[in-house]
Amino acid sequence: MFPERIETERLRLERLGHEHVDVFEYHELCSGERTDIEAITRYLPWDPHESVKETSEYLDSLERKWDRGERAEYVIRPKPGEDGEGEIAGAGGLIVDWETLTGKPAIWLRKPFWGRGYSGERAAAMIELAFERLDLDLVAVPVQDGNERSRAAVERYVDEHGGQYDGIVRNATRRPDGEIIDHHRYTVTAEQYDS
Repeated sequence: MFPERIETERLRLERLGHEHVDVFEYHELCSGERTDIEAITRYLPWDPHESVKETSEYLDSLERKWDRGERAEYVIRPKPGEDGEGEIAGAGGLIVDWETLTGKPAIWLRKPFWGRGYSGERAAAMIELAFERLDLDLVAVPVQDGNERSRAAVERYVDEHGGQYDGIVRNATRRPDGEIIDHHRYTVTAEQYDS
């Protein structure tokens, strides 16, 4: 159902799983031992991984969700010619709710790859996947209140695809630490994408 690999102008996205990523390398990037991990995960729905076993179990869960058609998750690597080519820049994908025909793009990037426009480039690929391959009705992008850097990036790519800002959803979700947070919601419909 999901493509194993997606190429954009500057990025190569490969299925995130044991076959394409070394669990020890991925753990190092997601580990609580990294000095910059709190800045990276501050607005993400996951805590830093405490062990290689936790990272391995996380990859296992992504593989199960992929097989069930619930989530397409990709490791993001810059292509040749880009600074850091071939390195893992982060990960991103599309969470699919088949009941509502809605896709939710997700991403995290390592700090050296911030500010390069990779979020929007990856988002364009996920929006295309949602509408052209999966035939979904809506792409919805939640952004935690206070995450102004992500809001600016999301506003740009949602606008480029004809979408809109729907407003703020109060008490939208609970973070891993138990904090209840609000989300700003941005959407692109299939009709807006096609126009």
